[in-house]
Amino acid sequence: MPHVIIEYSANVASGGGGGVDIDALVRSVHRAALATGIAPMDGLRTRAVGRDHYAIADEHPDNGFVAVVARLGAGRSHADKRALVGALMDAVVEAAGDARHDLMFSVEYQDIDPDFRLNTNHVRARVAERAAERGAPA
Repeated sequence: MPHVIIEYSANVASGGGGGVDIDALVRSVHRAALATGIAPMDGLRTRAVGRDHYAIADEHPDNGFVAVVARLGAGRSHADKRALVGALMDAVVEAAGDARHDLMFSVEYQDIDPDFRLNTNHVRARVAERAAERGAPA
């Protein structure tokens, strides 16, 4: 059920202090979430969306942002939430490289209320099948 949503100002990918490889950013954040052990692989979805319309601080054209929201099912400990947020922030800053000098970063954790969420996961079984074929744990 975990979702990691990355929003970024359009100039992050096209320039904004040298530019950020968005595909690499998505992979880095996804892998960081998995490495914590808090977000299960068979349900984790990480995606990014650029925002074409934005105003940041003094509106200088080099100003940019990367905002990450991690949404997971309720019930995780405060320590786990802090660990996940910290790991995601580290991944974002590292992936931004030299472009970070003109960027604002944020990472937020949100609990998903199970009473207001419907979910059907057909990928979970396929992940388990592929892991079994490799002789690895799912």
